[in-house]
Amino acid sequence: MSGNPLEQFLVKPLIPLKMGGYDITFTNSSLFMVLTTAAALCFQYAAVRGDKVIPSRIQSLFEMTYDFIGSMVKDNLGVEGKKYFPFIFSLFLFVLFGNLWGMVPYSFTFTSHIIVTFALSLIVFITVTIIGLVKHGFKFFRLFFPEGVPWAIAPILIPIEIIAYCFRPITLAIRLFANMMAGHMVLKLFGGFTVAMGFLGFWAPFTFLIFFTAFEIFVALLQAYVFTILTCIYLHDSLHLH
Repeated sequence: MSGNPLEQFLVKPLIPLKMGGYDITFTNSSLFMVLTTAAALCFQYAAVRGDKVIPSRIQSLFEMTYDFIGSMVKDNLGVEGKKYFPFIFSLFLFVLFGNLWGMVPYSFTFTSHIIVTFALSLIVFITVTIIGLVKHGFKFFRLFFPEGVPWAIAPILIPIEIIAYCFRPITLAIRLFANMMAGHMVLKLFGGFTVAMGFLGFWAPFTFLIFFTAFEIFVALLQAYVFTILTCIYLHDSLHLH
């Protein structure tokens, strides 16, 4: 195993594919996206299959997750947010399982790649913008110049608001990508220290590695939550404007 902490982020081709002159090779990143989708579907299927009065552990976990995201949607979007719950819940599970895959040895954390997190953020950005335009029409652009604000500051406020709005997918993508990449690099480094120190000296880095692994699992959960709550906030802005 290489000691290079960046090697774990390499995208490797698994099945070479070309279509219409475009390279659509199936990679390790593609594989773990498929596995993440399958894991999320299996999690939901296993939870609702029995529908027992006394829930199993996986059913209890699913119900807790469902209620948690449901409360988040209700608190941020109100009753109107129910129609958007499937999208937000699916997004949360995809990011969560994508983050957690990285804690499995020899797996691949696709959420540590900026292109993936930016694609997810762009989907959120385009979706909430379309929703806002459909609901409000041209009044949606009041988002950049709220009612009651003096017209004298319009030349300053409007460009600032537009830039801040357009930067939303960038900041959303960087936040998730940077946290996942940094955490996995530290895990790789201390894993290498543990092996390099040998039997007599490995205890200090190994102890830290255990605690940092637990912390990284917490970060994986936290970043899925942060990504989802920011999606709710952006959707709230599009639905209710200022």
